[in-house]
Amino acid sequence: MEKQEYTITLYTENSIGMIGRISGIFSRRKINIESLNTSPSEVDGIHRFTILIHESEEVVRKLCRQIEKQVEALKAYYNTDEELIWQEQALYKVPTDIIAEKAPVERLLREYGASAVVIRNDYTVFETAGHREEIDKLTAELTKYGLIEFVRGARIAIIKDSAGFHSKLKQFEREEPAPEIVENEYLDQADKVFTM
Repeated sequence: MEKQEYTITLYTENSIGMIGRISGIFSRRKINIESLNTSPSEVDGIHRFTILIHESEEVVRKLCRQIEKQVEALKAYYNTDEELIWQEQALYKVPTDIIAEKAPVERLLREYGASAVVIRNDYTVFETAGHREEIDKLTAELTKYGLIEFVRGARIAIIKDSAGFHSKLKQFEREEPAPEIVENEYLDQADKVFTM
């Protein structure tokens, strides 16, 4: 079984402790999470986890089934990089005097689409988004010019061939509508039913 990168997209209710239960499933199986992002989804009250791992497809399939057994987990999908549109974000802190004095640095930042977030006398912070390889290349180049600090955000991803979770939820409601609420016929007769 060949291992490769998979992105798991997980939709859950927004409940306390969910991230701990999800990460527990990975740690019990001794699977390292390369990247983890959680955010609100397109459906109000539903959160979306984006989890990047390096595993075989069989293991990832089992993981998704295991995750879906959690009470608050609604659906888990797994995809390869080719099936996704994905990005990672990065922030770079570089000495301001280097940028002002060195034209190659300014060209490099423009080439990678980096934009200034904060400009101070002693340093400038830039942000950029892209694939990991692009961020790694820019980091390596900026290291040559005195990179002070660097941080990368977790992967965010959208599945190419998906109509979104909201449409899946609507489809589920059509196929399996909630049962009609039936009032308990003994609700108002508590004294007669529960006597000792």
